[in-house]
Amino acid sequence: MARARKKTKRKTKPKYTARTADKHVLYQIAVQDPETEIHFVSRVFKKKHARPPLKLREDFCGTAHMCAHWVKSNPQRTAVGVDLDRGVLAWGKRHNLAPINEPGQRVRLLQQDVCNTVRGPFGAFDVALAFNFSYWIFKTRADLLRYFSSVYRSLGKGGMFFLDCFGGYNAQDKTIEPRRVGGFTYVWEQHAFNPITHRGMNYIHFRFRDGSKMKRAFTYDWRHWTMPEIRELLAEAGFRQSTVYWEGPGDDGHGDGIFRPTESVENEAAWVAYVVAER
Repeated sequence: MARARKKTKRKTKPKYTARTADKHVLYQIAVQDPETEIHFVSRVFKKKHARPPLKLREDFCGTAHMCAHWVKSNPQRTAVGVDLDRGVLAWGKRHNLAPINEPGQRVRLLQQDVCNTVRGPFGAFDVALAFNFSYWIFKTRADLLRYFSSVYRSLGKGGMFFLDCFGGYNAQDKTIEPRRVGGFTYVWEQHAFNPITHRGMNYIHFRFRDGSKMKRAFTYDWRHWTMPEIRELLAEAGFRQSTVYWEGPGDDGHGDGIFRPTESVENEAAWVAYVVAER
């Protein structure tokens, strides 16, 4: 009688490698969470206006990942994404809009300066977003005020402008923070910070199971704006009020994922918060 051969488990090839991975796909997986942010935006707006927001302006939209999820979430919703990078906008059309059969009827992508965007093809916006600290590319008060003013003019009456901000006593330190995501490792590097100008240089790297690396997949040359500076400039741009939404504490020592309005908190090593300005 022949002996049964022991089955050996075949090694599967890594799904992602530095040679085969698309950095935009990796970024969307590791950094973006459009469903959660759309829920937050909708909750805050609806509490104020007793209706859901429908018309979105997403600045620095990149691959239009948020725009795609926005229109998927409600058949009445429209979105305008604004970005200077022609290549990344084209990528978004192919990979995020085409799969949902969106040929430009409810999502329009504009290759232009966000400071020159006033009204989109769908009229005044209900909400405008500048997430992932994208507006920190502006290094002077004059430039940031010009941007905030353009957003103010583009919003309809009662429109809301949502921004995120990060800080904490470790937020300006040199550090490398790896985080394992499905099939690869996302690495955030705070490379340099000048306390005189508040200018920082940061990178995103990716590491893969086969040992390969994608170094400096994304580079961020930012000014670290403080919460008071942001809110003062929003007021100068015409917004009648701004509210800070801070994440509550979780049982595991991390945040609970729920952002609530507040005006007084204790500082932490690192935090991310939202600022919501009302027209």
